[in-house]
Amino acid sequence: MNEQLQSITGVILAGGQSRRMGRNKATLTVQQQSLLEIMLNKLRSVFQHVVLSGSQAAAYHTGLPVIDDFFPGCGPLAGIHAALKLCAGRGVFVIGCDMPLVPPELIRYICNCSNFDLVVPRVGDYLEPLCAFYHRSCLPFIEQALNQGRYKITSFFPRVRARYLTAEEISRFAPPDRAFFNINTPADWDRFCALYPDLKA
Repeated sequence: MNEQLQSITGVILAGGQSRRMGRNKATLTVQQQSLLEIMLNKLRSVFQHVVLSGSQAAAYHTGLPVIDDFFPGCGPLAGIHAALKLCAGRGVFVIGCDMPLVPPELIRYICNCSNFDLVVPRVGDYLEPLCAFYHRSCLPFIEQALNQGRYKITSFFPRVRARYLTAEEISRFAPPDRAFFNINTPADWDRFCALYPDLKA
């Protein structure tokens, strides 16, 4: 493991309400593994330190440290804030528990670009802020946004040195639509099971 990765903590956001899914998507199972277990295995293959973020995360009994939000009920930005505030090192790589096809090699690539305040994939007009690196230098800008009631993750991006990965870069590791396949609804889950029954990332 290189020095860049040793100084970064892998953070899985696992405290969401899964309202659109109608059930806890972290526990959805493919080939006898839950989505959360799949994400844990990916991050453990990349990072020395992995934590869970979110008030619900302790219920999964993974044995990993669990980080609670300082701004409860304020969405994923609050989870990123808490992780930066509490984790040692240069910064954190943050990912949701519902993106099971992200290749570990892409995660490593994102983190090896971490001489920026922020490294986030961009595909067309869409950013993937829940598969991104956040340097500790982002913390004051995130805290200010939360204090001002601005909960959209991207609201502070113009204020930091951001590196946006291109679709061409991402495609070295996987087609972008596969890498960032996100499971939010029952329809997403049905489509995922139909398209990727083998779950080969």
